[in-house]
Amino acid sequence: MTTLLAFAFVLGVLVFVHELGHFMMARWHGVRVLVFSLGFGPKLLKVKRGDTEYAISAIPLGGYVKMAGENPEDTRTGESDEFLSKTKWQRFQILIMGPVMNLALAVVLMAVVLMQGANVPSYEDKPVVIGKVESGSAAESAGLRAGDVILAVNNDTVPTWGRFLLTIGTKAERDVELRILRDGTEQRVTAQPVAQGRFEIGDLGVLPDVYPSIAAVVAGSPAEQAGLQNGDVILAINDERMVFPLDVVEAVGKSANQPVDIRIRRQGVEQSYAVTPVEDGGNVRIGISPVADTTTFRPGPLEAVGLSVERNIEFSGLILKTLWGLIVGDVSPKQLMGPVGIAQISGESAQAGWIALFALMATISLNLGLLNLMPIPVLDGGHILIMGLEAIARRDFSVQVKEKMFLVGFVLLMALMVTVIYNDLTRISWIERLMPWRN
Repeated sequence: MTTLLAFAFVLGVLVFVHELGHFMMARWHGVRVLVFSLGFGPKLLKVKRGDTEYAISAIPLGGYVKMAGENPEDTRTGESDEFLSKTKWQRFQILIMGPVMNLALAVVLMAVVLMQGANVPSYEDKPVVIGKVESGSAAESAGLRAGDVILAVNNDTVPTWGRFLLTIGTKAERDVELRILRDGTEQRVTAQPVAQGRFEIGDLGVLPDVYPSIAAVVAGSPAEQAGLQNGDVILAINDERMVFPLDVVEAVGKSANQPVDIRIRRQGVEQSYAVTPVEDGGNVRIGISPVADTTTFRPGPLEAVGLSVERNIEFSGLILKTLWGLIVGDVSPKQLMGPVGIAQISGESAQAGWIALFALMATISLNLGLLNLMPIPVLDGGHILIMGLEAIARRDFSVQVKEKMFLVGFVLLMALMVTVIYNDLTRISWIERLMPWRN
């Protein structure tokens, strides 16, 4: 139930804001709006105010604003309040305002999320210096090693870990060329990221050059008895390099009642301690609280808006590169997500709290705004493209020509819809088991 309610809320808000943009600009230019509907198909609820019928329809996968004289095949009176009676500049403003509202909503929602502040891993804004190469990973097969600095992926510069992870995440099961810096010399290597998780995110198997530290030592615990202290940086356990707090938990958990060698750094000096983990309630512990190296930030309203704009611009570039990658085959279509996937993530985000849900809504709103600007007939961008071509040709295209263009756009959208729904279904384990070609 949480998933359905969260999905309805997310999609409802995003569609409402999009259609509200068309509606407000249409009214601003004096266009008569006949219908403002959330959803498609049979109308479940409707009310008429003035010339406009406001409705909630049965299929909640979008919405629409129907304007008087919007299509050439509509019955037209030639009155000034019809859409096609307006100038091309006015029609352009009406068409583009829907995507613009989605982009604006993404900025507002992300700013609200950023204003809450957060503890973020400090390595995300640092250069991509490899601290550890996971055994059996794609990085190991490619010959990458600790100390290498990754400068670019397929000629896309990756100045930080955050940018690198976003870029490599779209390259699952695709060969990528990495430009690296090793011992002061630039080199190029080829690797193929492995698909991880239900959304098949590309993973190279490299970890940042960071270490966990001890936030607290339990009094009387094996760790205290051995001499470990708050603030100690954990370098390795049994010669296994530690990167994240979870690494410490897993390494300790393997050695119940058996001494482990913990190498730490304290005030710049490396030391080693023998500690014997004990079982406690089914868990194996040594009595420490390992934490990651994080940075805390809480921007003010204006700073949050500025950061939101920067992030949305950066994400927009990545989205456009991903779309191009789908066209040329550099990005797997398996990573596309449809309504079922959005519903699942909406439910998970809602359970995690309203901040997580707002962050998800900001991401989807940005994608929705950019997608609608694509020059595909049927979408807002397609309508704008046709209108631009008519302006260049200095004549309006015939109804037959426009119908053929819209048919092409419809076929493309249906192919996309089939792909994303198939992807969604394969992420549901019991449905995937019914697909013999997936087993």
